[in-house]
Amino acid sequence: MKRDQVIDCYERAVSAHDGIEIKGAKTAYTAINGNMFSFVDDENRLCLRFSEERKAAFNAAHGTSDVVQYGAVMRGYVAVPDELVLNDEELKALFAESLEFAATLKPKPSKKKT
Repeated sequence: MKRDQVIDCYERAVSAHDGIEIKGAKTAYTAINGNMFSFVDDENRLCLRFSEERKAAFNAAHGTSDVVQYGAVMRGYVAVPDELVLNDEELKALFAESLEFAATLKPKPSKKKT
């Protein structure tokens, strides 16, 4: 899928949640309390963060595998198949589930310099 198409679908899912916005110049991502929970990778895959148990169930149900970035497995992340990215209702539900999980994570301090 083309990046613009993935980003359009991603934006629609994100827009359903007040206070959440897509950040990043090169890598589009969302975060809450300093914890990233979704991003679009260099291969134009939308990746969402879940608990390890939910990740395993999602990968089994959709025939997907671990998300690897820079040679490391991204703990808790799944690559959402294109057919789910294109399904607005399904994507919104998955995004909401990811956001709900991320909200339970311990907050991380900002690394921004003031």
